[in-house]
Amino acid sequence: MASEDPTILTSDLAQPEGPLLLADGTWLVTELDVERGTVTQVRADGSRHPIAKTGRPNGLAQSADGAVWVAESLEPSVIRLELTGELTRELDRVEGEPLLWPNDLCVGPDGAIYATDSGILVGDFLGDDGPREDCKELPVDGRVLRFDPVSREARFVDRGLQFANGIAFGPDGLLYVDETYTGDVYRYRIEEGAAVGDRELFGNVLDLDHEGSGLQGPDGMAFSADGRLWVAVLGQGDITVLAPDGSVDRRIKLPGHWPTNVAFGPPGDGRIYIVEDERGSLEARVVGVEGLALHS
Repeated sequence: MASEDPTILTSDLAQPEGPLLLADGTWLVTELDVERGTVTQVRADGSRHPIAKTGRPNGLAQSADGAVWVAESLEPSVIRLELTGELTRELDRVEGEPLLWPNDLCVGPDGAIYATDSGILVGDFLGDDGPREDCKELPVDGRVLRFDPVSREARFVDRGLQFANGIAFGPDGLLYVDETYTGDVYRYRIEEGAAVGDRELFGNVLDLDHEGSGLQGPDGMAFSADGRLWVAVLGQGDITVLAPDGSVDRRIKLPGHWPTNVAFGPPGDGRIYIVEDERGSLEARVVGVEGLALHS
């Protein structure tokens, strides 16, 4: 059962995203607010230590060589970042097309980087106070891509999604991607770096009883070791947990309405870590399960 009283690690973050646990037990997060625009380390005492300013970094993942991969959305690209702060922009086009909004990414079992591109430029999607009221009426071509950092080959796995967002590999070896505008979570069978067959609908996280207004839909997500999928649902203000069959297992209501991503703590921790924009927080909640081991 989830803890009613979360532990706040810090509330000094500016539009946090992309929580990534490091080997030393500290966290990396991204701060999307362009006044900061940094990949930031959160230490045990809650203090923040900027690692690198990239512009408007979104998702994070770490490969086996220790490099951190950043989905950069202001100057659309996939960045390789060393913990020393050194960075290189590794990818800004796929199959001849420029990236639009690299959003989230993960490392696959083949060592490649899999990422979502939401399919619209940040400047077209955002108004002065967040997503434009008519954002869902704008043209969008959400895409899923694969990038091999060794061969440097990049290709699209899928496209045509209604704002592609969170991405994760499941315990079944399938690739899961969520679609913010519809609330749907899809999955793909990947063989030799390409999708086999069409995307398959796995589940949906929208709460039809939610009474709020504005954009509502899934963002970042993570699997627990027992095969459940934990999805941050922005606008809805909860973490929706999907069972292995895709049905809604439960919803964990949060104090803020804009959770953007989740990650599990180290083995034996039994907590899930949530970044939330309204409160600028990284918080931990006891859920009694551990995360599925990530590929690297």
